[in-house]
Amino acid sequence: MGQELIHGGDWAGYAAQYGGKPLDFSANVSPLGLPDGVRDAVIRSLDGAGDYPDPLCRALREAIAGAEDVDPDWILCGGGAADLIYRAVLAKRPRRALVTAPTFAEYEAALDLAGCETERYLLREETGFSLDGGFLTAITPETDMVFLCQPSNPTGRTVPRALLRAVLERCREAGALLAVDECFCCFLDAPEAFTTKGLLGEYQNLLILKAFTKLYAMAGLRLGYCLCGGRDLLDAMGRGGPPWAVSGPAQAAGIAALSETAYVRAVRALIAQERPRLAGELSRLGLRVVAGEANFLLFFSPEPLLGPLRERGILIRDCSNYAGLNQGWYRAAVRTREENCRLIRALEEILKEGKP
Repeated sequence: MGQELIHGGDWAGYAAQYGGKPLDFSANVSPLGLPDGVRDAVIRSLDGAGDYPDPLCRALREAIAGAEDVDPDWILCGGGAADLIYRAVLAKRPRRALVTAPTFAEYEAALDLAGCETERYLLREETGFSLDGGFLTAITPETDMVFLCQPSNPTGRTVPRALLRAVLERCREAGALLAVDECFCCFLDAPEAFTTKGLLGEYQNLLILKAFTKLYAMAGLRLGYCLCGGRDLLDAMGRGGPPWAVSGPAQAAGIAALSETAYVRAVRALIAQERPRLAGELSRLGLRVVAGEANFLLFFSPEPLLGPLRERGILIRDCSNYAGLNQGWYRAAVRTREENCRLIRALEEILKEGKP
């Protein structure tokens, strides 16, 4: 019996159908591929493949602590950010939670698995899918946990720091845990202006989720981490899953990735250059484009795109299964100039064919 896939990046399904790999805009990973230094570190780590990996990820946590300028005791590593989302829910065991809509599906999936009642705060196209102050009133004394994505997936919109702090304060008053997913924060033009990292010492109810997946094109290695000033929560999260959650190669890859500063600059420069250009081209084709700030763009097309693009060897993300969106919404990663041009040419063909 087949399992329904709710995320992008299904290159294996495409390969099974067509016999090759697609040009994948459905997964929001770096278009520059795995850094050479990370690849070399993974290969070297295989000499120790017969040993159990460090269950505490000590060397990796020290490296992350240096890069993030936080106490290593505030760090827990996991098999991707999704692993840590489930661990956080299991540790908190919320009875009632609040999420935005649309947003990343795994928040609500983890909450549902824990038997939690989840309330959705609807973000509207007419306001650019921006989070507003009304979100504060949705946080009540009955709210145990809140998830926010900064910037949001799939909209790419950011939450102003002042509003984030107000949400944090409201959560503290309610006794709620605020989990802020910053997995795409590194792609913003000024990440330091949007991260909540500086508030960790002040708010014990703040949990920040991060991953190596997107920025370093390490989706297959499965490596994420979270930051929290509340040691009790991290300890409970550590007990909330099997030991050795992070493999030896993944730990080696993470340590190496943190030294790839030139690679990071190149990725961010590419995204900063190509995102507005791709948004302009999509708009030129008559598509409604959300003014995203990350390494992907959400847009609406009156014509079906998924099948015709797939036949042309291109995958984009169908966003109709996001709560708060409907048929016609799609998301495309920002890739290299040549790849983005190929997407635009394919869309021109499809949209031209769809006209009477």
